[in-house]
Amino acid sequence: MKSKLSVPVFLALVAVMVSVAACSPGNPLLDEWDTPFGVPPFEAIENEHYLEGFRTAMAEHDAEIDAIINNHDPATFENTIETLERSGKLLGRISRVFNAVNGAHTNDTLQEIATELAPERSAHSDNISLNADLYARVKAVYDQREELDLEPEQLKLLEETHKGFVRSGVNLEGEAQTRLREINSELAELSLNFAQNLLAETNDFELHVNDSADLGELMPAQVQAAAAEATHRGHDSGWSFTLQRPSINPFLQYSPNRELRRELFMGYAMRGDNDNDQDNKNILSRIAALRAERAALMGYETHAHFVLSDNMAETPDRVYEFLDQIWAPALRVARSERTALQRMMRQDGVSGQLEGWDWRYYAEKVRKAQFDIDEVALRSFFEVNAVRDGAFRIANNLFGITFTELPDVPRWHPDQQVFEVKEADGAHIGILYMDFFARPSKRGGAWMNDLRSQSRLDGDVTPIVTTNFNFPQPTEELPSLISFDNASTLLHEFGHALHGLLSDVTYESLSGTSVPRDFVEFPSQMMEHWLGEPEVLRSFAKHYETGDVIPDELIQKLNDAAQFNQGFATVEYLAASYLDMAWHTLAEPEEHDARTFESAEMRRRGLIDEIIPRYRSTYFSHIFAGGYSSGYYSYIWAEVLDSDAYQAFKETSLFDQDVAARYREHILSKGGTRPGMELYEAFRGRTPSIDALLENRGLVGR
Repeated sequence: MKSKLSVPVFLALVAVMVSVAACSPGNPLLDEWDTPFGVPPFEAIENEHYLEGFRTAMAEHDAEIDAIINNHDPATFENTIETLERSGKLLGRISRVFNAVNGAHTNDTLQEIATELAPERSAHSDNISLNADLYARVKAVYDQREELDLEPEQLKLLEETHKGFVRSGVNLEGEAQTRLREINSELAELSLNFAQNLLAETNDFELHVNDSADLGELMPAQVQAAAAEATHRGHDSGWSFTLQRPSINPFLQYSPNRELRRELFMGYAMRGDNDNDQDNKNILSRIAALRAERAALMGYETHAHFVLSDNMAETPDRVYEFLDQIWAPALRVARSERTALQRMMRQDGVSGQLEGWDWRYYAEKVRKAQFDIDEVALRSFFEVNAVRDGAFRIANNLFGITFTELPDVPRWHPDQQVFEVKEADGAHIGILYMDFFARPSKRGGAWMNDLRSQSRLDGDVTPIVTTNFNFPQPTEELPSLISFDNASTLLHEFGHALHGLLSDVTYESLSGTSVPRDFVEFPSQMMEHWLGEPEVLRSFAKHYETGDVIPDELIQKLNDAAQFNQGFATVEYLAASYLDMAWHTLAEPEEHDARTFESAEMRRRGLIDEIIPRYRSTYFSHIFAGGYSSGYYSYIWAEVLDSDAYQAFKETSLFDQDVAARYREHILSKGGTRPGMELYEAFRGRTPSIDALLENRGLVGR
């Protein structure tokens, strides 16, 4: 079916475009972006541009919605569904820039702007999704969908648009809808407060060390980074360690000072739980209660029932059944690992019981004893840019795509690297930003953003995606040398980036990573599998000084140790998944004491004392400040898919072109145009099996 703009809508859009052009000369957020490939003009955007930009864009969006509602022609797919899809482009553009920068390079002013705008943005969204007149036009099209002869992607857009209104609460009336608006506004502010408290508490903590003996076997680059941090924090000597992953993890792994390990570990584990101005306990409890109340308003038993009804898992019972399959063998393996660590601790002459702050230290000792892996020597082969090039090479071998660095493209921080991504024939695909290093202005973890999503509704719109990490900064003497786990993280986020870059759909709403939460981690985790292949490692893992290729002996040791400590890794992850589900299967909108609630749930699951959840409630930003509520299980759910899917390559060859073409066609290019399991079966020819996951994690027969 061909698309066109109706005359009333066209005239309304012309009016708002003229208004935008007149109201704010010099605000780059509202101007056309005369930049290479249309990337945001980051260097021209000032903090003060955002408030005006958002408010102008929301007004434009309102006008676009009014034009749809006031169109006197009968509602059609073109004048309602596609026109709604076109609306809000300016607001979407500004939102993506602001969200990306506020997450990766924030400051006090940006956080104040985010706080001020949170209720306005929430109200604006509600004014559209709860607009009865707009929904009436959408429903009119939806009700005649079987007679419209729509193409599959058009039908999917119609179904998702209609579902979006229904799931937003458009059918609620009177006091119920008023209360829903209040809940949404409060949740927006609470989630923002949670994230800001967590960032502040993370940045405030410092462990300052003066005795070099306490550094143990820390690598030279880590020692240099700690010395630089001490100088940055105003010390004349010594080393400072923070709660950023590149700082805390090596110290817990290598420092022989048990008391300092305890101090650093507890600093991390108690974030948001110190009864101070950054405390998150009441905030998260309120969030959970409000979500339960909202679910009840919407006619669902719990928030988890509401969320999962739109995911592959479908119900909380299916999530629990799935997690329980893995929990028992993982806990069994973790107990076995604990015994080995306790034995090593005794051999080290330390009495008493193993504690959480001992696990990484003695795990490293056991790993070195069992597999003779020298972490310092290993990291020498994983310079961050070499790993990046390895990821690029994997993508080139699979899909023929290339990556060309663009040194002069605008960026929000000097650390960012920018690449043009092209097909084998040189055709432009999109732009990739990579932001590797930790800094106080960046939130923790690793993630991917879309700055512009691929679509074809009004011409070929190519994607711009960002990947963000928290790897150690290079020092004056050494480049950034990362761990094998860090390298896996790089491949993971690169997999998300490919999902966005290789999208090939008509509608932005269905593009790239616009898929159910428990499907979106499949393409990202899929990329991690190639990292452990000897053929792949030899292609990029070269010593940062000598250029020597990683020895086969070291590759063998890596693969031999692949399942080491997997009991711990799986249990801490599953514990967080259970905690997520516990908070979101509350049937009553009651606020609970966060410490008591969390402790009770972990006891009920039988979590051993030496392991805490990967994320305790007070710093579980995935679920209280992100989009993963009732969805943290998604990583291991998707691991069933990626573990099984990778076997398609193992059954042929690592870079089999037919399999790669099927994977790109059925998984990476389709976005959310079809249900996830349909896409998987189209690629694999069958449903996935859990067996490959259990085998990969070493949870079979132990």
